[in-house]
Amino acid sequence: MRRTLIAAIATAAAALLAAPAAQAQIEGAAVDYTVGDTVFEGYYARNAALEEARGTVVIVHDWDGLTAYEERRAEMLAAQGYAAFALDVYGKDADPQDVDDTRALSGAMYDDRETFRARLRAGVEAARAQEGAPQAVVVMGYCFGGAGTLELARAGADAEGFVSFHGGLGTPEGQSYEGQGAPVLVLHGSADPVSGMAELATLLDDLQAAGTPHAARVFGGARHAFTVWGSDDYDPAADRESWDALEAFLEARF
Repeated sequence: MRRTLIAAIATAAAALLAAPAAQAQIEGAAVDYTVGDTVFEGYYARNAALEEARGTVVIVHDWDGLTAYEERRAEMLAAQGYAAFALDVYGKDADPQDVDDTRALSGAMYDDRETFRARLRAGVEAARAQEGAPQAVVVMGYCFGGAGTLELARAGADAEGFVSFHGGLGTPEGQSYEGQGAPVLVLHGSADPVSGMAELATLLDDLQAAGTPHAARVFGGARHAFTVWGSDDYDPAADRESWDALEAFLEARF
């Protein structure tokens, strides 16, 4: 997996982590696990200074695979007292180099939902298997990972809740949120050209019809990748406010 840490990520994340990290003993490491004959590589972070974590947060990566971005988000969660596991849906040997590679990898998951779900579920179970990780789990994800988070919710995954950051919002034909009793939180930009406000409205209608608890926070003017440090879409205010919303959600669920 790529482990490239660009300066923009280091600077932004360090600012967010500075206060809690000073009083924490954050440990992070790559974790191998298997699904069938394929080896996957996740990333686990926790505060080893705590006797017990507040809960386990599973992060589904963006379409470019598990990178330093998800690792740093896991460390930020660990600094808040959670056990955090960034799962891998592509496989340890996957190494996307350009947009064509990432489109092929993510497209393969969208085309084979059963495999997608199996890999997502395996990542959640790998998270629960880590030392110091509570069994109570909240799943979250960014962009492609937001779509993966909603896929798990529709699959009836056992979790305390699901949080999508600027994710793909469409519900594939034949799927629904029926039977999912854990709450879903959608954090989205009003100017997102990938999944617009019409798709958000349809998603909320679907959740309401299914009886699934839900909430949405819309950030006016924010575009698709508003939390991604260094991207053209990065929006510092929306990033901070959406992270605050995540923290409030986690506080309520654990």
